[in-house]
Amino acid sequence: MTTYRVSADIGGTFTDIVIEPSDGPVYIGKVATTPDNPARGVIDGIRASVPDLSAVEFFVHGTTVGLNAFLERKGERVMLICSAGARDSYTIARGNRQTLYEIGYQKPEQLVPRRDVHEVRGRIAWDGRELEALCAADFEPIIDKARAEGINAIAVCFLHAYAYPEHELQAAEILRAALPEVSVSLSHTVAREWREYERASSTVMNAYVAPVMQRYLHSLQTELAAEQVGATVHIMQSSGGVTTAASASRHPVFTLLSGPVGGTIAGTALAAASGRGNLLCVDMGGTSFDLSLVIDGKANTTLETELEGLPLLMSVVDIQTIGTGGGSIAWLDGDAVRVGPHSAGSQPGPACYGRGGRQPTVTDANLFLGRLGTASLLGGEMKMDLEACQRAVQDLAAAAGIEATAFAEGILAISNAAMADAMRTITVSQGVDPREFTLVAFGGAGPMAAVFLAEELDIDAVMIPRFPGTFSAWGMLKTDLRQDFTQNFYQPAENVEGAEIEAIFARLAGEGSASLAEEGVAAGDISHQRSADMRYKGQEYTINVAIAPGADIAAISADFHRAHERRYGHCNDAAPVEFVNLRLASFGALKKYRDSAAPAPTEAEPALIAQRPAVFAGRRYETPVYARARLAADSCYPGPAIVEEQSATTVVPPGWQLALDAGGNLLLSRHHAEGESS
Repeated sequence: MTTYRVSADIGGTFTDIVIEPSDGPVYIGKVATTPDNPARGVIDGIRASVPDLSAVEFFVHGTTVGLNAFLERKGERVMLICSAGARDSYTIARGNRQTLYEIGYQKPEQLVPRRDVHEVRGRIAWDGRELEALCAADFEPIIDKARAEGINAIAVCFLHAYAYPEHELQAAEILRAALPEVSVSLSHTVAREWREYERASSTVMNAYVAPVMQRYLHSLQTELAAEQVGATVHIMQSSGGVTTAASASRHPVFTLLSGPVGGTIAGTALAAASGRGNLLCVDMGGTSFDLSLVIDGKANTTLETELEGLPLLMSVVDIQTIGTGGGSIAWLDGDAVRVGPHSAGSQPGPACYGRGGRQPTVTDANLFLGRLGTASLLGGEMKMDLEACQRAVQDLAAAAGIEATAFAEGILAISNAAMADAMRTITVSQGVDPREFTLVAFGGAGPMAAVFLAEELDIDAVMIPRFPGTFSAWGMLKTDLRQDFTQNFYQPAENVEGAEIEAIFARLAGEGSASLAEEGVAAGDISHQRSADMRYKGQEYTINVAIAPGADIAAISADFHRAHERRYGHCNDAAPVEFVNLRLASFGALKKYRDSAAPAPTEAEPALIAQRPAVFAGRRYETPVYARARLAADSCYPGPAIVEEQSATTVVPPGWQLALDAGGNLLLSRHHAEGESS
């Protein structure tokens, strides 16, 4: 009997479905996102793509429900409970400014106003001594307020709870006994690290999105069960691993970036398969542009991030996002042309969708210039309205006083420039040379812009993976269960014994194994990765250093010096080093099918399916259009050329050429005329 592994990734415009059968090649589905109920789009996509839903044995989901709740400020009202005397630390936040000379700087607006921050008496010292017992009576007015004002989410963050959580556990018992329907988030389970403000911010974010995520996940599980899908629902995490829906309901903050992360994890699988260890991954969808790095075959990660200025302590794949996508709207700001960040979304969508949109978008510009055809989307299932597209572009071009074709190319140039600037942020500005990377472009709109972005950063190699429009969803099928654990360990390296570190890691490994066992992972499928946050004495921030089992302190310190040199270009082997945190990532291996190759094209199926005029740099070319599934593996196709498939369209401008590698990926490179040096 054929069984299926299925992933779903909800985007702003489309919901992507990837189906991996146990006995055949991967295939995909793509349906319009249903903003009123995202679960309905997921169900529709699976029902249309899987013949027998009861045969789905694994389901993983990347969702932006929690992130959108935060971005749109549609989360729950949160009450924050803190230690007596520390009420204002969350409101005061930090005094540093990211942009020192920004005259109009304003501090980020906190999710909890001061009137909803409450104190309770009780204090545990830094070394674990109880200085004052937790006062249960202080919770009575807090409970009364929650009942009277309908507050459904509470965050608890006590001093030193990252190391000694006893009072937070007592607080949870009091609150859950009195308010069983209220979501309670504890700081030591969300961010078991020092720096109280950042820990409080992370816990508040968890509480803010928890009820929204819990309602959504309950709805999704109920609807999947009604469709006879018996598989456990898994959710992609920002760290690059997956977790069960039950765990995601408790800690939804770990899933905020779950959709974009799938693309980076797919990039690591692509790096292993292709032998190209350094990849610059760019994901251009309908509403946003996400970019990340794979370095030496591993996803570039960070241990903290910010969302609109609010800090979050958690392991997260380092992803940068800007509001530029295929649906980004072109508009006039006085005499200047702007593109984005406003998007046409899926309803009404770009003007060419024929759903009432009247403003030109990036997608409209590509159709106007012939780089897209009216039947290019979804394998021809979705017809585009060329007249509506032309009307939208010509009307705005006339208002700007620019010829329409030049205006359409200008829309794309503005969009590409914004994306290139974002790419420089994670490469050049961090000391990374993008010319040493292969640009991997995916998302529904990524392959159309890929070469133009590569030219902006002087990158010579571009790769378009199989199923680029659903690449992030495919990546979700390539990962494993993951749980992260942290132990504060503030010690000078010279005072630390290797046995002391080994004992802590052994305890953390026990926690990780027990947690994964609760999710049904067999002991033989559990593995762990160990690391430490380290710094030079006197520094504020740390570098995470991998630690092998049995490594001595001198070797760990030497690894830190080398890591510091790679990150900042210098190190000081004689300077004292200190530990700050010990970290352990626990993985539970998931059953995976062997990846079946796509069927080879036959001679009866010519790759060339059409020709149409397309504009590049103001010149109109009669451009061949190829079907990707029919491209020959041993052939080279010079630009200009256009390659169409169900999930995306790849544009190859003049001066570039494309070929197919052994894994079925499109390789785009600069075309050198005969006799021209490279």
